[in-house]
Amino acid sequence: MMDDQALLRYSRQIMLPEVDIEGQERLHAAHALIVGAGGLGSPVALYLAAAGVGTITIADADHVELTNLQRQIAHQQASLGVNKARSAKESMQALNPECHVVALEQHVEGEALTALVASADVVLDCTDRFSSRYAINAASQQAGVPLISGAAIRFSGQLAVFDPRDDACPCYACLYPPGDSEDEALSCAESGVMAPLVGLIGCFQAVEAFKLLSGAGSAHQGLSTFDGLSGQWRHFQVPRDPACPVCSART
Repeated sequence: MMDDQALLRYSRQIMLPEVDIEGQERLHAAHALIVGAGGLGSPVALYLAAAGVGTITIADADHVELTNLQRQIAHQQASLGVNKARSAKESMQALNPECHVVALEQHVEGEALTALVASADVVLDCTDRFSSRYAINAASQQAGVPLISGAAIRFSGQLAVFDPRDDACPCYACLYPPGDSEDEALSCAESGVMAPLVGLIGCFQAVEAFKLLSGAGSAHQGLSTFDGLSGQWRHFQVPRDPACPVCSART
């Protein structure tokens, strides 16, 4: 049960009929896994902590560098040289000390990744490498845990939700078959990225996680892309690939 301070803290969410006290209590009981504490992971982590998600695990092996501060808002000047997961945890708990944050200062892979995803109610892919995205997607499919995927490069962003509990829902490998990723070498370090763009996509990832965990609304369907230069969103329906090497075993 929430005490008076919690009721006051989350009052603007509780007054939403789609959330109410029951939805807020579901958030408090939930466990979100964030893989990546950079440009996308920063707003995801801060907003989910502020919204009252009870347990958040955030994983990142990298350390904060000066070039990160242009867009990775969970870190400050004083965070230079500090592991990103640890730095993000400090920012999250400064914002909401009631949120239980587990910082994994390492690259999570293999059986450890599978077990970690299986322990969560939702996983948010905030990485920037195709190898990591494929691994997280495979773990999500194996564990039956919804995956919220975001990406941002230059002035372009994209958002997708892959829910293995929905028989009609594709997975990340349906959208980007392994071996067909022409942009695999692209990174912010090589191609650049507009600072607010990662915040925009990360916030939308947090919105989708909020809905899935609280029970409010319905999950995003298909793939949405955003052109930061024109300000236009485009939405694409993505069918499930019956020959997908990752999710075809679900049927």
